Amino acid sequence: MEVTTQEALNLIYKYTPKKSTKILPIEQALGSILAEDIKASHNLPPYDNSAMDGYAVKIADSSTCVKVSDKIFAGDNSDAVLKEGCAIKIMTGAKIPKGAQAVVPLEDTHECQKGVTLPDNLTLGKHIRLCGEDIKKGDLLLQSGESLKAHQITLLASQGISHIKVYKKPRVAIFASGSELKMHFETVVDAYQLYNTNAPALKARCEELGCEVDFIGTAKDSVEDLKEHLKSALDSDLIITSGGVSVGDADYTKEVFESFDMQTYFDKIQIKPGKPTTYGHINNTMVLNLPGNPLAASLNFELFGQSILLALSGAKEKYIGTIDAKMAEEFKLRAGRRTLLPGYFDGSIFTPAKNVSPGMVRPLSDANSYIIISEKCSKIDKYESVKVIPIRFAFNSNEKKDLVSC
Repeated sequence: MEVTTQEALNLIYKYTPKKSTKILPIEQALGSILAEDIKASHNLPPYDNSAMDGYAVKIADSSTCVKVSDKIFAGDNSDAVLKEGCAIKIMTGAKIPKGAQAVVPLEDTHECQKGVTLPDNLTLGKHIRLCGEDIKKGDLLLQSGESLKAHQITLLASQGISHIKVYKKPRVAIFASGSELKMHFETVVDAYQLYNTNAPALKARCEELGCEVDFIGTAKDSVEDLKEHLKSALDSDLIITSGGVSVGDADYTKEVFESFDMQTYFDKIQIKPGKPTTYGHINNTMVLNLPGNPLAASLNFELFGQSILLALSGAKEKYIGTIDAKMAEEFKLRAGRRTLLPGYFDGSIFTPAKNVSPGMVRPLSDANSYIIISEKCSKIDKYESVKVIPIRFAFNSNEKKDLVSC
């Protein structure tokens, strides 16, 4: 069945199941998708404490010389009570003593005969971190489907949470097909052969996206060899293949997968490059058959393969997003089919790759993003708005930038 790009994405999200769950210690949970809501079990801070090294004081003692009656360090369980005419020396993080109304930093005081002289601008609550001002007991901290990055781990640790429920990471099996293909570690390559670039690229990309990946190898263009490779991949959540999905005499991928009772959701997409992209399932294993041309395979993986992985992962933010940009230059193309165009986004301008053909490998190595061009479009003007989809971003630059706003 041939579908549009939007129909393909709709079918992916309709039929791709979430992974099952497991329990992990938070030290091993980085990059996982949370499978439960997390609520705060206690306030943070758990008590009023000092934001500065200084003196706990009363507002009424502004501009006076007060006696230093005690000293409290962070971690002390002090029962000191502050009286008028006195100050208590206090360290950052220490519990605010009873009767204190503000903290004066050390550098804002000076010694006097009785102790220290306080400034005349004391403000109620100044430099006091109040109990629960960061997190209140019962607050919803994290929701099921959130990706656990370093700062989400911080929230869990702040509540003394040691183990959490997460979705298992997708397990992906990858192999390419083509008798003309040789692996990159093979030293003898005949003039009529090519290195298999798709499988290493797809393996690396899936690993970048947090998957567990099995590389099954390269299958020859024969039914028997394809069947052996497929059998080895069936214990995964997703099988990704490249090659053998066109209509040539040696393209056996469709025949072999159908012999394993593959249920197909679509086998062609109205897109360029990569029309013969197929998606379906064999029992509980999802299957994505990509075309053999390297650029076509990689671009279709970015759109459709990544959508499958996001759906499998249990992530709440499972839909591919875009960033508004301006076109660096005029770009012309033949209308009639949606087109994936790689290029480079510098934070404001998108520059299309100069030389693009489905069989190339160079364009995506130089690109960090791509755009999807409507089938109705035959030209994009210079500075026209486009929607950029990231492939690899860290918004770093080879030039120094002004990092300050306002």
